[in-house]
Amino acid sequence: SVAAAPAESEFEAGAALPIGTPAGHPESERRETESGPVVHFRPDVSGTYVVELDASDGTHELTVRTFPDERRDARFSIAADDLPLSESDRDSTPVSVSGPFNNHLLATDRPRRVGDDYVLDARLPPGEHTASFAVNDDLAEGVRTTVEVDGPGRPRVRLDATVDGDEVAVTATPTSAPDSAYPSGDLPVEFHLDGRDDLGDDDVTVDGRELRTSLDSLPERARIHAVTAGERRSIGDTVRLEATGSGAVSVTRPNDPPEWAESPTVYEIFVRSFAGETLPTTFREIERRVEYLESLEVDCLWLTPVLASPTTHGYHITDYFDTADDLGSREAFESLVDRCHEADIKVVFDLVVNHTSRDHPAFQLHSAGVDAYADHFRRVDAERNVVDVEWASLREGGDDIPEYYFNWQRIPNLNYDSLAVRSWMLDVVDEWADVVDGFRCDVAWGVSHAFWKEVRDRVPEDFLLLDETIPRDADYHEGEFHMHYDTTLYETLRDVGTGEKPADAVLDALDDAAWAGFPDSAVHLRYVENHDESRYVDECDEPSLRAAAAATFTVPGAPMIYYGQERGVSEQRGPMRWHDGDADLTAFHRALASLRAETPTLREGRVAAVEYEVTATDGDADAVTAYAREDERGRYVVVLNFAAGSASVSLNESVQSTDLISGAAVADGDELTVDDAVVLRA
Repeated sequence: SVAAAPAESEFEAGAALPIGTPAGHPESERRETESGPVVHFRPDVSGTYVVELDASDGTHELTVRTFPDERRDARFSIAADDLPLSESDRDSTPVSVSGPFNNHLLATDRPRRVGDDYVLDARLPPGEHTASFAVNDDLAEGVRTTVEVDGPGRPRVRLDATVDGDEVAVTATPTSAPDSAYPSGDLPVEFHLDGRDDLGDDDVTVDGRELRTSLDSLPERARIHAVTAGERRSIGDTVRLEATGSGAVSVTRPNDPPEWAESPTVYEIFVRSFAGETLPTTFREIERRVEYLESLEVDCLWLTPVLASPTTHGYHITDYFDTADDLGSREAFESLVDRCHEADIKVVFDLVVNHTSRDHPAFQLHSAGVDAYADHFRRVDAERNVVDVEWASLREGGDDIPEYYFNWQRIPNLNYDSLAVRSWMLDVVDEWADVVDGFRCDVAWGVSHAFWKEVRDRVPEDFLLLDETIPRDADYHEGEFHMHYDTTLYETLRDVGTGEKPADAVLDALDDAAWAGFPDSAVHLRYVENHDESRYVDECDEPSLRAAAAATFTVPGAPMIYYGQERGVSEQRGPMRWHDGDADLTAFHRALASLRAETPTLREGRVAAVEYEVTATDGDADAVTAYAREDERGRYVVVLNFAAGSASVSLNESVQSTDLISGAAVADGDELTVDDAVVLRA
């Protein structure tokens, strides 16, 4: 197979192997790796390497294409006075820095004092990065800060294939990042053949951005990969060619989402709160309410964990092969899935495989020193400060302790360098992949890229993989996930709702996906709240919630409603308000979902800027924005007002007077009256 990685960084090569001479380098420059069931290969220069595995069934090769390190020197800094530390405690109280750059591991990176500041130097790729300075290694006592690293966005590449006479032509189309000085026309393209297929270099010809192979040379299946690199590298794209007989060839693009998942309306249920205040939630109680989901035009139901767990939220798994007793039997769960399918609703299952509960038998056997479980969990140096005394007791005089992210002491990280763990978790994937229609993968950023690629190869063709990667990262789209949290739009909608950013920032947030290197086919989950975040109305207010929700339903991607968002639930994971919910807010969400379902342009059309002017407002003119969705079927103008009170808005184009959300006339000549959101046909 083929993989790409930056030089001077770790690349996980696969199983235990003797390393051959890297391509293009003399014998004296052979790289060394540590021994073990999974090898971490660390190239020191960019180039192409071939890694070989001698196994009982023969020799296997892995081609690794490495690129120059894109990271640059950066510095996180925070004033000592901004931390909850008295001056007398600053020399004796430990402070750690955690963020995505170190997988949120506390007590591993210590800042140093520079004058009146605490600083931490790091190497980071271009873009905005966030870190928390945690006093006493306690995130509750932490203060967030950001640093902006200068540099361009990432280029992108797309592969397409067609049959041309007695040949198959594979064409690569590279595109520069929006802010890059490197023209798309100058971007080079590299093609790589997949080593698992019987298509060799002698079977293809490459001319610039086109690869050709004869139908006679084409094996039953061939996967062709491509990558481009200008100032930075792209993620790879892939086409799969399958000979179907009589010269016919099936062409698929594995990185594209299943057709049903290109723009679905998603509804997330925090499972044990959905039945409301009176009844305990069970699979049966959720099944009884599927008709309600139908009324919201829901295409995809995301359920938070339903497997055995001692916690209300369910993310501490104690048995991966059985459902939680309080929710019901596996048969009851499958009945719920069947009922959803009858309503044309797909079901996404929350897959939690970064960690287990401390109460899982595997962890208890690991902690008890049972040899068969010795490698099942990651461990870290015991010298790191451990605030949780109970967790520290697990050291039992040893030199290391179980690893965990953030302050999640009760969910130790699984060790994906263990083949036993990989086999175990792939069994979990196999157990449920034929029951549900997709996985929302919890803490996807904590699990090996190589493992996610294995998952992608195992699940059915029409199966959805949604990653929780915060912030979103295009590398997880390369042969791994189809759908990604849109962390950029989420944060922007919060900032607009609180008045920290103007509403025009919504369009800037949409442009960020291309800058980050995501292909156009990547699906972004557009949300205003979820089970890990506070309710939007708690930080902002209902008028801004309506505008924010309308934004998620009128931009490309997959809009998501977090249960109760549409009913006015104010508690993050509080009981669903069935009896006393906000009926008007529910009707508003229902109208948004119906309009999107009935209007293909709102799902598939291009986003276009619109000239507008706020001529009068009861609130802030900066709380208003406008944009259009357009394609050959029509043009629709969306105007959002995040402020309380009406705004009068003048558009520099002609639109029909009826708001397609409410059905009311909102235009009087050139002037529109916008309370929260309107959608008008041009």
